[in-house]
Amino acid sequence: MKEIKIETTLKLFESVDELPTEVYNLMQSAVEARKRAYAPYSNFNVGAAILLDNGEVITGNNQENASYPSGLCAERTAVYYAGAQFPDAKILKMAICAGSKTHITQTPIPPCGACRQAISEYEIKQNTPIEIYFMGETGQIAQSHSLKNLLPFMFDKSVL
Repeated sequence: MKEIKIETTLKLFESVDELPTEVYNLMQSAVEARKRAYAPYSNFNVGAAILLDNGEVITGNNQENASYPSGLCAERTAVYYAGAQFPDAKILKMAICAGSKTHITQTPIPPCGACRQAISEYEIKQNTPIEIYFMGETGQIAQSHSLKNLLPFMFDKSVL
């Protein structure tokens, strides 16, 4: 038997004020997108903003449905829109802001597993890492320099 050790390193910013200007602006776009989320069932709003290499900023938010699994997360909403509208553009950075309608979320909230898989498809396709910044409603912001930090055993087309 052999053991495999997996380690990941994230940067942690104490507040949005510590973010580089470009990332601060991207996070503000995610915050605004979160305010427009449609989440009447979970009461948990998420906003995402993506910076493309062509300078475009794409936003998305979670969209729920009474048929609960039929909704879509903010990250996938933004990633799929970017892929549909700008198929040749690379995703450079993604900012995510998540917050509950019932209490204040102060810890960084990463993308869910399904969103990690969707983001990995684009990171693999473009063959360059996607920086991901994520936060709760307030407080610290975590930065991953690549999706691989959040999903070390990525499932991709090489196994099909």
